[in-house]
Amino acid sequence: MPTNGAAEERAEDLHDSCDESEDEQEILEESPCGRWQKRRVKVTQRDVPGIDVAYLAMDTEDGVEVVWNEVQFSARRVFKEQEEKIRVKFDNLIGLEHCNIVKFHKYWADIRTEVKPRVIFITEYMSSGSLRQFLKRIKKDKRNIQEKSWKRWCTQILSALSYLHTCDPPIIHGNLTTDTIFIQHNGLIKIGSVAPDAIHNHVKTYREEQRNMHYIAPEYGESQDLLTTGVDIYAFGICALEMAVLEIQTNGDNKHISREAIDNAIDQLEDPLQRDFIRKCVGPVSQRPLARELLFHNVLFEVHSLKLLSAHCYVQNENVLDHADNTLIERLSPETVIASIEHPDSGENVQWKVSQVPALEIEKFIEEVKNGVYPLTAYALPEHPAKTRPQTPETAESVKSTTPEPVEVESRAILRMQCETKEEEEGKVKLELLLRMDDKMNRQLSCEIGIEDSPWGLANELVEYGFINDTDRIRVAALIEEKLNIPTNQSSGLPVSVNS
Repeated sequence: MPTNGAAEERAEDLHDSCDESEDEQEILEESPCGRWQKRRVKVTQRDVPGIDVAYLAMDTEDGVEVVWNEVQFSARRVFKEQEEKIRVKFDNLIGLEHCNIVKFHKYWADIRTEVKPRVIFITEYMSSGSLRQFLKRIKKDKRNIQEKSWKRWCTQILSALSYLHTCDPPIIHGNLTTDTIFIQHNGLIKIGSVAPDAIHNHVKTYREEQRNMHYIAPEYGESQDLLTTGVDIYAFGICALEMAVLEIQTNGDNKHISREAIDNAIDQLEDPLQRDFIRKCVGPVSQRPLARELLFHNVLFEVHSLKLLSAHCYVQNENVLDHADNTLIERLSPETVIASIEHPDSGENVQWKVSQVPALEIEKFIEEVKNGVYPLTAYALPEHPAKTRPQTPETAESVKSTTPEPVEVESRAILRMQCETKEEEEGKVKLELLLRMDDKMNRQLSCEIGIEDSPWGLANELVEYGFINDTDRIRVAALIEEKLNIPTNQSSGLPVSVNS
């Protein structure tokens, strides 16, 4: 049995552990709008050029963890010189929507007189770990990356780069390494740390890290003027090589990976198409292909199966399908024929039955397609969101202010909706809307209404505040009118609260 001293020591350790946990949850700072709360925990897996430090933070609106990134300038004058360039770059980043790119949520400037100017921006938190960490685990287990996985990863990374490079103006990642590529358990790849070149040289740069020197294209040199899309293609080529060989071997204790070591690693690849693919990526800048052109390389490009094309068609048109019938295949007899094909030459008739198509397998495959694991990037140019007038970044004069956050437009469509009313005290009526969005998330909206409120006025406010899409305005107004049975020629001036 433990002595009293040992018991006291164990209790003290437990107390210290609780204190440490409480310290990690402590809120150090809030965004001007109060939505983002910075915690004490530092995020070490993102060493982005120009960023001083990154912390774990909480998005109080969506209830998810995010990353709070900080860039500190040496003086107000330096910040003022870069302010307009930073504003344009960051506004472009906020508009990015791609399943293989870590989401960039918000940014603002902190220019209080008592501290050095800062730019703070919020990005999606990737808890799954970096590609470098995954490759290390694979090497430790003495396994190799399967060719199928390598192709799928390359396709997803190139899909993201093609999207960035076809923006107007093109967005250059400038920091693509296996540390800034993240892999999830389902095989989804996301590239993160898209830091604008406007802040690259203000604090630090990954040139100082020997382990990252081999990702830098030879023409990049010391000048930002040569920062082109070719820089990302070169870095991608090195990443693709590391994914294939797990680690590029160096001589002795020298941590720097030389061009000779890169060429030797390429020569070790057994597949000649793979060798050609990577050599084109790391070749002379004038001969380097575009990301979209690399998607058509023979090592990656293939005619997609009917199964994959059907899954993409299903995902793209999911909002017009009846979700109540998703389990139809489960209700059919195992012997029911769900597909068949006739071969005129041989007269053979091939049939597929329900028993040959497990429902869970189909659901998993459709979910992976929806998440972006199997992009169809070779067939269509990437779609970019419509350009909007750039907004001035928030200026934080204190740790927290009442500065409202600009309302974002709701892009999701409503699949199903319900409307209920409740009688409250003093004759007031509470209206509640329960919406099922096309991403299978629910949104609950509520407000108090009076005799002067109209269905159209309420629906207009829901669109104005970004709670519903403009295309659903008529449907929502009709539902409210049906429930309330009040005239539609009245106006509304009541705010609407939301609980998502």
